[in-house]
Amino acid sequence: MRNLLAILLITIALPAAAAERPSNLQPAPDLPPPPDFSLDPALEPQVTIIKRGTDTVEEYRVSGKLYMLKVTPATGASYYLVDEKGDGKMTRQDSFDSGVRPPMWVIHSW
Repeated sequence: MRNLLAILLITIALPAAAAERPSNLQPAPDLPPPPDFSLDPALEPQVTIIKRGTDTVEEYRVSGKLYMLKVTPATGASYYLVDEKGDGKMTRQDSFDSGVRPPMWVIHSW
């Protein structure tokens, strides 16, 4: 009976103690403005599409520097010429697939 009375008193006293507010409260400071995530237009790639007969060549430049060409012939698959080191020498890539294939064997299933 005493335990029940103690629990009842604690149950009544806790919300009353939580409702009391300290007298020295101050308002929270204003939030700073959110950061500006807009992209610099100079860093966005400029794409120039050139039609040469039935072939299409897309030139990709950043800050005026050519870094990639996409060649789409009339027949066959398109391929890329990429300046990987920034020295102006283009290397051919048939796709941007790295070729890494991790093994995905099923060990156990339920």
